[in-house]
Amino acid sequence: RKRLAYLKEHKKFLFNQLVLKCKLNSHLADVNEQTTERLDRLIEQMAKAEGVNERLKIKDQMLWVARMNNIRNRAEEIIHVELIYD
Repeated sequence: RKRLAYLKEHKKFLFNQLVLKCKLNSHLADVNEQTTERLDRLIEQMAKAEGVNERLKIKDQMLWVARMNNIRNRAEEIIHVELIYD
């Protein structure tokens, strides 16, 4: 939905091209798939790099949740810049 809104608002020419060629839905599906895969990969890589693992989860669950939320938020921001709002 964010990509669709972005195209309508800021990339009107591209949006119109995709609509006229009946490729808007496939474009949005591709972007959705790419973002899902990239987000999962980023979260995994960032958690590994920062030592957020199952051992931490067992030892201090609240700290693990806080750090994973922080990682997810940063990963989502990267996704927005790289894939949604490009």
